Amino acid sequence: MLLAFRLVQDTTAALRQRVRDVLRQYPGSQRAFAEQIGLDPTKLSKSLTGTRRFTPVELTRIAELTGVTVNWLINGGDDVETVAAAPQRTARPARDPGDLREASRYQQILDAAWHLIAERGYHSVRVSDVAKECGTSAATIHYYFPGRNDLLTETLRYSVRLAFDRQVAELHAVEDAHERLLRLVELQLPTPGLLRQEWSIWLQVWNESALNPDLQVLHSDSYTRWHDTIARTIRQGQEQGVFADTDAEELTVTLTALIDGLGIQVLAGRPGRSVERMRKALREYVEREIVRH
Repeated sequence: MLLAFRLVQDTTAALRQRVRDVLRQYPGSQRAFAEQIGLDPTKLSKSLTGTRRFTPVELTRIAELTGVTVNWLINGGDDVETVAAAPQRTARPARDPGDLREASRYQQILDAAWHLIAERGYHSVRVSDVAKECGTSAATIHYYFPGRNDLLTETLRYSVRLAFDRQVAELHAVEDAHERLLRLVELQLPTPGLLRQEWSIWLQVWNESALNPDLQVLHSDSYTRWHDTIARTIRQGQEQGVFADTDAEELTVTLTALIDGLGIQVLAGRPGRSVERMRKALREYVEREIVRH
C-alpha cells in the first residue's frame, strides 16, 4: 500500500512537471493559459504546486491546447501502454503543427470545424463558416485544410484523439476492470454536450465512409482502437477473476454493436429510446453476460 501511494505521488509530481514544461512554451501568460482550459488561475497555481489535482477534463483540455496527449502528460510517452488502446497511425493527426503558437491556431480552427460539423452536419458547413467562427480568413483555413474532405478527415482524427485522451484521463487510476468497463460504457453514452457532438461526428463518418474508400481505412483503424480498449478491459477482468471466461472478442463484438445500435436510436429520437434506457440496457448486458456469477 505504501509503495502504491509513493508511485501515485511520483506520477502526479511528474505530471505537474510536464504541465509546467508545456506552459513555459505557451505564447501567452499563465492566466491566459488557465482561461483557455476553463480553469481559475488560482486553481491552476494550486495544481502546479501540488495542493490540488488536475481533473480529467482539465488534463484533456491541456492536451488539446498544447498539442500533446494525456498519455504523455500522465505517463511520459504517447505510446506508453495504458488503460485505453492508442490510436493507430492513420488515426493520428496528419499534420505536425510545429511550434506552440502555430499549434494553438491549428487547434482553434480544428475545434471550430469539429463543433460546426457536429452541430450543422458536414455538408452544411463551408470553409467560410469556419473562418468566421475563428475570426480569420478562408485562406488561413485552407492552409491547414486544403479541401472539405480534409475537414471531415481531421475531425474524425480529432474525435479519436479526444476519446483516447478522455479515457486515459478518466481511467488511468481505475484498477478494477469491472468498474473500468462500466465507466467506458458511461463515456459512450450520447449525453448532451461533448459526447452527443462526438456521436454526431461518428454518424456522419459512418455515412461518408460508405462512399469514400480512403475514409473507410481511417474509420476502420479508429474503430479498432475502441474495440481493442473494450477487449483489453474484458481480458483484464478475466485475469482478475471478476469476468466470466467467455471469448473476449465475441463479448466485445456484441457489446460494441449494442452501444452503436442503441446510440443511433437515441440520436435519431426513436420513441422510447433515451440515454437512461441505453445505460440500463448496457449495464444489464455487462452484468448478465460478462460478470462472473
